[in-house]
Amino acid sequence: MEKVALGATGLTVSRLVFGTLPMGPLQAGFTPKDGGRLIRSALEAGVTMLDTAELYGTYPHIRAALDGYRGEVTIASKTHAPDGPTARSHVERALRELDRERIDIIHCHAARIADPFVERAGVIEELLTMKGEGKIGHVGLSTHFVAAVRKAANHPEIEVVHPLINQAGMGIIDGSAADMAAAIAACTAAGTGIYAMKALAGGNLIASARQSLRYVMDLPGVHAVALGMLSEAEVAANVSLFSTGETDAALWQELEGQRRHLRIMERFCKGCGLCVPACVNSALALKDGVAVVDKTACVLCGYCAAACPEFIIRVV
Repeated sequence: MEKVALGATGLTVSRLVFGTLPMGPLQAGFTPKDGGRLIRSALEAGVTMLDTAELYGTYPHIRAALDGYRGEVTIASKTHAPDGPTARSHVERALRELDRERIDIIHCHAARIADPFVERAGVIEELLTMKGEGKIGHVGLSTHFVAAVRKAANHPEIEVVHPLINQAGMGIIDGSAADMAAAIAACTAAGTGIYAMKALAGGNLIASARQSLRYVMDLPGVHAVALGMLSEAEVAANVSLFSTGETDAALWQELEGQRRHLRIMERFCKGCGLCVPACVNSALALKDGVAVVDKTACVLCGYCAAACPEFIIRVV
């Protein structure tokens, strides 16, 4: 598979990044053994970068995949911490659970924060301190805001940005796909590494997956694209697409026929409302005492599931 330089980081990564969110407890609920086997198959097929986060619960899956593996791998994780001490605890957990001395990239996970350089200044400062300690290779920013991507271009301490971008613009909080594409290009011009998220809008664009992926792959400044994959067939199809541009029409027609959705088991919902502020896209509300989802706004990230104390929300 083609590898590219990730901005000025010195890292060289595969254009296809394995996004581990969908296999974790927020969505499909794979066991570490099964998830590890799938990640390992992608690594052996040429994928060299894995994306995870404190929220995802997939460190055990990655550790299982890397058991005995001697090939190249770059790991990016994220902390959604509101302050420096909590961010440090998140990074230390990642180091411990992944059994590594350093995590290649740690993002300030600030999906709904327009100016993380103000609102998460303490987190960024702590991550930079841990970089100085050798525990983090590069500090990054994960965001759904055009404004935050634009600001990152003027902050060289942020070496990697993980922005939301898809051809529908779904999930971008403060602008269009064109606005985000322009901000990405500005970041790349400043030497920032860019790998995109939500190219399929969390599964909402599966019906046009090949077209949607090519849109993001071809955007100026996008070095790589993170995709969640839940089967050997998806791994094989995406590796082929990112490696040669070729597609197996029958396989892709089958994959593009799949659908995913957010499931809320309403009969068990107690109406606590904790899921509502956890939604990065304002797609949840309480109606008649239970949580309901606006499917036109939901990007199927599953963050609401992490906030639900009753464990009754899943992406399926």
